[in-house]
Amino acid sequence: MDRFLRPGRFRPGRHLSSRHLSWRPGGSHLVAGLALLLLLPFRASAQELQPGAYWPLPGGLNILTVMDSFNWGDVTFDPSLPVEDASATVNTTVAAYTHTLSVAGRSANFGFQLPLVGGHIDGVYRGVPTAVDRFGFGDPRLQLAVNLYGAPAMTPKAFAAFRWRTIVGAGVTVAPPLGQYDKTKVVNLGSNRWSVKPELGVSHAMGHWVVELMAGVWLFSDNTEFAGGRTRTQSPIGSWQIHVTRRFGPNVWLAADGNFYTGGQTTVGGVKNVDLQRNSRIGSTLSWKLNSHHSLRASVSRGAYTTVGADFTSIAVGYNYAWFRAPRATHTP
Repeated sequence: MDRFLRPGRFRPGRHLSSRHLSWRPGGSHLVAGLALLLLLPFRASAQELQPGAYWPLPGGLNILTVMDSFNWGDVTFDPSLPVEDASATVNTTVAAYTHTLSVAGRSANFGFQLPLVGGHIDGVYRGVPTAVDRFGFGDPRLQLAVNLYGAPAMTPKAFAAFRWRTIVGAGVTVAPPLGQYDKTKVVNLGSNRWSVKPELGVSHAMGHWVVELMAGVWLFSDNTEFAGGRTRTQSPIGSWQIHVTRRFGPNVWLAADGNFYTGGQTTVGGVKNVDLQRNSRIGSTLSWKLNSHHSLRASVSRGAYTTVGADFTSIAVGYNYAWFRAPRATHTP
């Protein structure tokens, strides 16, 4: 955890350990404010930028992925909240597995992600410098995506000859409440609630260029053990993504990414917080296929517009290992 600590931030004797961030009566604004610091960067998936999510793939493909991302920046709040100079550094390592298959004769894929998160956050609350560190597993994710139009299920041989134009896909992501969580603390790596995101995506290929649009909404169950046993609810978060990708041959592509998301106002113990989000991010993603088994991906993004939430810069690098297992039945285009 030493790499998440930045010396010289606080005056001697004023550093507060994580035990000072446990719930106490009257601290609802601090609860709402500090929870945003760690919850937004790596778990509020409206911030995601995922080019190629609905691109076609041959059936029977297995992909193991390791992705590491480093996020740092400031966190802004509504002026009514007495939190100043808030900032955070968060490192997330994700291990993932994806399998492609046929669903009703259409190209589809199923995936699983497990995040390991470490982070340091600090800020000034009512004139008192406050800091906390966390390390552990966040909530895992299960994902299923199906191409509804434009991409039938294919063998590797059929896929090699496939030329796609317009693809319409649908997906769903489920995040069960299995991450690290302690109801006596206001900053946790797990959310202690179910999160579900249905999504639609459209991609259109024009020569070397691909344009993608995605729209989804995150839905949340209630957290009934939030900061001392109170109930925390959150309204849905609508998210939109756009990606413009340039393909440089069959092995390399570069995408310009952008998104916008809004909603997510929370209520704690029946009292609404002033934390409605209207935020956006921009970034770029590079993918490089080394050979039939190995590929690399790198991305960078930053907040373009932030009202309430985290204005972070993020850098991520990832490695994929892919191999085939022949599907039982597929359809050629």
